[in-house]
Amino acid sequence: MAKGEHPNEVAASFGMNRSWAYKIRAQARDSGARALRSTKGTGRPRKLTHAEEQRVLRWINGKNPMQYGFDFGLWTRNVVRELVQQEFDVTLSLASIGALLARLNLTPQKPLQRAYQRDTYPAIARQARLENADIFFWDESGFRADSVHGETWAQRGETPVVERPGQRQSMSAASAVNSKGAFWFATHEGGLSGELFVTLIKKLMFKRRKAVHLIVDGLPAHKKAVVKEYVAST
Repeated sequence: MAKGEHPNEVAASFGMNRSWAYKIRAQARDSGARALRSTKGTGRPRKLTHAEEQRVLRWINGKNPMQYGFDFGLWTRNVVRELVQQEFDVTLSLASIGALLARLNLTPQKPLQRAYQRDTYPAIARQARLENADIFFWDESGFRADSVHGETWAQRGETPVVERPGQRQSMSAASAVNSKGAFWFATHEGGLSGELFVTLIKKLMFKRRKAVHLIVDGLPAHKKAVVKEYVAST
């Protein structure tokens, strides 16, 4: 602008509005170009050290709150906040806890986003509100020890060889997550049967005070008679 460029053009170049351009032009006229230098942010510093944040990651990664004395098996921001306060004597807002979890690359997952019709979920949500119940989404995954993922370095033209176990060891995992970010998981061996599904649901419901509407993807095990009998009994 000092060389004659119009403020509107400068604002468009920086992706800003025209009032911003006129403001910085006025600042430069009144206080010189030094007034436009960037300054360090004045926001509040983090209340946890890097080492403490890594401890939070170790708390959550692969563990559940019940291992720390809570009667709830799912991680939520409230649970993390309470544990931080207990261990570090630091009180953080829920927004700060959310930002901390984001920095630690911990995000709530929402499996089965396409496993129900748009006209079905609103009815489930209304019923859950009437019953003061929670809604969870269920998913299963399988892992094999002889499965190779990713890449490794090798000379061009030579395919690297990765050793793997002779036995095909495998593990399955079940998980449940709600829209507030609370999640639960458990591992098991073998395929999912109706009896095992009931056992896993009982673990999910252990010490829970509120009812749960569980949304599943309709695997054969989910539709077994033993499952229907258990659900009817709750």
